[in-house]
Amino acid sequence: MDIVLADVYGFCFGVERAVDGALKARLEGDVACLGAITHNKTVLDEMKNAGISIVDTLDEVDEKDDVTVIIRAHGEPPTTYGALKDRGLKYIDFTCPIVLKNQEIAKNAVAQGCKVIITGNKNHPEIVAINGWIGNEAIIVASVAEAGDVAWQDDAQYLLMSQTTFCGSAFDEIKIFLDEKIKNLKIENTICKPTIDRQEAAKSLAEQVDAVIVLGDMTSSNAKKLYDICKKINPNTYFVEKIKNLSLKNLARSDKIGITAGASTPHATIKEALKIMSEFENNVENLENEAGESFADMLQETLTVLRTGQVVTGKVISIVNGEVMVDLQYKSDGIIQRGQFSENKDVNPADHVKPGDEIDVYILRVNDGDGNVLLSKKRVDAQKGYKDIDHAFENKELVLGKIVELVKGGLIVNIGGVRVFVPSSQATARFTKDLSSLVGQELEFEILELNKQKRPWRIIAGRKDIAARQENEAREKALASLAEGMKVTGPVTSVANFGAFIDLGGIDGLIHVSELSWGRIKNPSEVLKVGDVVEAYVIKINPETGKVSLTLKDIANDPWNNIEERYPLGSIVVGKVVRIVPFGAFVELEENLDGLVHISQIAYEHVKNPEDVLTIGQEVEAVIMEMDMEKRKISLSIKEALVVDYDTEDAEGEEAIEGYSSEDYEQEAPVEAATDDEIAE
Repeated sequence: MDIVLADVYGFCFGVERAVDGALKARLEGDVACLGAITHNKTVLDEMKNAGISIVDTLDEVDEKDDVTVIIRAHGEPPTTYGALKDRGLKYIDFTCPIVLKNQEIAKNAVAQGCKVIITGNKNHPEIVAINGWIGNEAIIVASVAEAGDVAWQDDAQYLLMSQTTFCGSAFDEIKIFLDEKIKNLKIENTICKPTIDRQEAAKSLAEQVDAVIVLGDMTSSNAKKLYDICKKINPNTYFVEKIKNLSLKNLARSDKIGITAGASTPHATIKEALKIMSEFENNVENLENEAGESFADMLQETLTVLRTGQVVTGKVISIVNGEVMVDLQYKSDGIIQRGQFSENKDVNPADHVKPGDEIDVYILRVNDGDGNVLLSKKRVDAQKGYKDIDHAFENKELVLGKIVELVKGGLIVNIGGVRVFVPSSQATARFTKDLSSLVGQELEFEILELNKQKRPWRIIAGRKDIAARQENEAREKALASLAEGMKVTGPVTSVANFGAFIDLGGIDGLIHVSELSWGRIKNPSEVLKVGDVVEAYVIKINPETGKVSLTLKDIANDPWNNIEERYPLGSIVVGKVVRIVPFGAFVELEENLDGLVHISQIAYEHVKNPEDVLTIGQEVEAVIMEMDMEKRKISLSIKEALVVDYDTEDAEGEEAIEGYSSEDYEQEAPVEAATDDEIAE
């Protein structure tokens, strides 16, 4: 038995795209297909098993159920889109690009004043859709006989086009007939090329084999056309939905068998036929075994039945580039594609399974168009996760989850393989504007809301109360471990105008701006920034409020230590002017130690503005006039230093004060008191 496969066969692009899209959409929620997405029972059963419903009208869809409507490859008339919009229904449009192009051809023809003729079945959804876009004014014919019944107008312009899956030879016959009947006829052969190629391949196949097997659904028009084409050429043509439906008594051992399939037939069905027939082609002479089993019965026994939605156990064959191949004891191997192994995209399957391991998997699709069974491990994990979440919700228990994504309004958390939403208001104990730092953390959550009526379940979790409890516990523990005078270390968590906050491991301590340095600091940002790790001293603890006051000042380095010994009252000091204010100037005596020269103590003459006499950086001599140990203030006088300097001038009478000489001082000296003799005179 020689088996030959047609050069072109099976699923067309438009149908495959729509089927794959619908199954993918089902993973995100409830889905309803508006009409049968394909004319194939096997595929439709697979979709139904996946939980996809098929509706004939939009009246069957309740907008309250949050269902996504699928528009199939055949397309829909404008009235359907209007109804979707009016009712606010979500939808995904999988109209075949070739069909969309044909709709445009029809609309453009009408706009140019042409009447449109479409060859095909008037009830076919593709023709119904195209006709809807041109006001349902198309002339639809399926044969030369039907075309002959139409009263054609001599002065009218016509455009002839076709249903994309119409028989090419039938279109040619109608075209020749109408070309003779209609004076002004434009012709657009809108049968899609894959359909033409499939029909030509079937014709060629029928001419070179002893028997032809056409695989396809009985309701599929394109599969029927293939059968008709082959039957005209080869009387031994058989139309079956699956290879197991074939009566083998009609086939001889020496036959050359050809196999083709309609556009709605999945590739896996054809591969199944090839595999089964190839396995048994060397045993045709033993079609009946000792138990009397037929060939078809023997074939059926070799198959493991799989269906979408099943959870089965398989054995890992290999892991290549993140994809896991699994032996399911089925005619085709299963594959866990990237993204279907774990909800966490960063997980490497090779770190969790190895060849030979048994693994539970969920059947996403019995075939992927290439003969593989699409599997999901994360769906199995999610099923268990849903049960755990349900149990936690009913029993008010906490669950462990990993924050995997930052989204609008909150976070997505992976809890046992289930994606759960956490609102921003429930993510932390207090409002936090930026939640990005939480991504990647594994934390405890409580299930706040669970709605099983939604598909997938509507689940909302939070940890606001948990975080608040944890913060209180950590605060109490941290407070108990602190004591005044203790040296602590921690990172700066925030900086404000009045100071900086330090994380002490469960509680924040405040370093007031006045405690950042022994010197004067205008803004804490001059000294610290967020993330800096600092050493500080505890100066005050308030157990009632939980507030802790810190200082960066090391008492051992306090510039006021022994200050009375270093700067006795009346002593002359040299300092640098570091700041000028309206009421005087501050003079730095040493690092972190300033004294104030009041404006009245700058000079003997009247000083209206300190800046008229002093400049920043200028070195001056001053006398220690007063020292307030409690307020830590030093009062200085520059003018008193001028007087002292004169009293200590050398014998030569060198000037000690600018503008005054010894002679000037003598002239201004007080007159000595008169004697008694001088008074008598």
